[in-house]
Amino acid sequence: LKPCWLKCNCTVNGQAFPPYKMLAYEQDGVLGYPPAADPGMEDEMARMELIRQGFRINWMNMRDASTGQILWEHHDWDCSTGETEAQVPREILKCRQVSREINFSSQEKMSGLRLVQTILFNGQHLEEWNFSFGFVIPNSTNTWQQTIEAAEEEEMIPAELLSGNTVIDTTFYDGDAVVASQTYQRR
Repeated sequence: LKPCWLKCNCTVNGQAFPPYKMLAYEQDGVLGYPPAADPGMEDEMARMELIRQGFRINWMNMRDASTGQILWEHHDWDCSTGETEAQVPREILKCRQVSREINFSSQEKMSGLRLVQTILFNGQHLEEWNFSFGFVIPNSTNTWQQTIEAAEEEEMIPAELLSGNTVIDTTFYDGDAVVASQTYQRR
């Protein structure tokens, strides 16, 4: 069984209540209600909520890995928004390798921080990137660098087709539990 949070809306006798989170379990792609009370699970859910509240992306940049030249950077992250727009320059598509730095802070210990990015083009799954950071010290600020290699030139999608048609779903995990998630639309 894998725990997950569902966002629920509730209406009783025509009166709408604010959205709330409900714990559910997933097993083999099927969602269900929690089994009988498990005190260890309640502790884990409380720990994950503290991790989510204490996680912050401070800044991110992308460089041409061969020259070190910064091609894009962003400093005002709001991890609470579900979707945002990214103005990524076309020059990035000409790089054979892109170096990305993410500076983040965590108030809580994490045992297995990782990042999964799913790239969608015209609503269809194009590719997925997985990156692993590992252990995060509590009350720390960290800079995490990844290198992303470009496809061969003949396999590249032209920039004019990518603009407005590309969505990047970015999710940070501690193990299998979601810490933060955001969707970026490339403009």
